[in-house]
Amino acid sequence: MLLLGSLAAAQSPKKSDYLENIALCNGSEHTSLAARIGGCTAFIDSGQGTRTALAIAYNNRGNAHTINGDVDRALLDFDQSIKLDPTYARPFNNRGAAYLRKGEYDLALQALDEAIRLKPNYGRAFVNRAGVYLKKNEYDRAARDYDEAIRLEPNLEAAWSGRCWTRAILGSLQAALEDCNKVLQSWPNDAATHDSRGLIHLKMGQADAAIEDFSSALRVDSRLASALYGRGLARLASGDKAGGDTDISAAKALRAGIDQDFMRYGVRDSN
Repeated sequence: MLLLGSLAAAQSPKKSDYLENIALCNGSEHTSLAARIGGCTAFIDSGQGTRTALAIAYNNRGNAHTINGDVDRALLDFDQSIKLDPTYARPFNNRGAAYLRKGEYDLALQALDEAIRLKPNYGRAFVNRAGVYLKKNEYDRAARDYDEAIRLEPNLEAAWSGRCWTRAILGSLQAALEDCNKVLQSWPNDAATHDSRGLIHLKMGQADAAIEDFSSALRVDSRLASALYGRGLARLASGDKAGGDTDISAAKALRAGIDQDFMRYGVRDSN
């Protein structure tokens, strides 16, 4: 959150605008992305902020750009935030998450390692680093980072959901199931967690339960390729060849190589 220490520097007639820009940049309730970006930009351009406040503003604007899908512009803001305050962990974490979205995993790890070095109790950074390890197929390292994130922030949903998926891949099926069930108690419409639980049931040989979970995931996100492919395998296992082939073909059209992904997960198409 932006600091108000430089407020005294603001001229009285402009004070309300100054405060409004801070509120917008901080993302006050129901603030649109455009308004957040505009508020941060106005604050930055005002020349009234301290270096610390400007670092926060650049980080906040970078977050808004990331949510808006403009990852390259977000990275420029995170870089500027870090230049202003190299001890500020958040832009390193957010830079890592942005590089993860771009598929630049080594750069993502560098940024996230630094975020964790600066702030060893940063649960979200451990979750993001686990996400990079998942993309690099380093599942044991991902599991350790999810464990640490949960130890640090027990209510961090992404950590429980991510650990569920990782444990499902590693074959710790009962522990994975417990993680997924915990998430779905509070967030029953979480597509990723239904997808993960579908994989667990598929690996347990419970085809009907797998179909139900994958279908729940697809009701939330109809283009979730892993849920389509998993449901296809479960339908084949249950004797529904037509439905299984349809799902598998649709999944392959959405994501090339998904059959290889599932082989790494310990599941393969029996066709």
